[in-house]
Amino acid sequence: VKPMTPRCTVPKAVPVGKTASLHCHENEGYPKSTYSWYRNSEPISPDTKLNARFQNSSYTLNPTTGTLVFHAVHKGDTGRYSCIATNDAGFAKCEDQEMEV
Repeated sequence: VKPMTPRCTVPKAVPVGKTASLHCHENEGYPKSTYSWYRNSEPISPDTKLNARFQNSSYTLNPTTGTLVFHAVHKGDTGRYSCIATNDAGFAKCEDQEMEV
């Protein structure tokens, strides 16, 4: 079963140095969806070491739960975030949401 449009929660504004938690979830898809996050339409790698653009960011991305946590946000983390839920039957994307740091 193709995933439904996931429900994404992105904080609107986060002070520099604080923790920011972004969530993405849908429960119609079967088999269970995995989640990937994008900032300004660029994929955010689950492995921070592989992605030069995000090397200064300290974050944890869990593709199974759809949770993206920035441990200490900085100005460079400002942007439009969106999430895609994917399974064998297809994928669905939530609307971009702005997060300002």
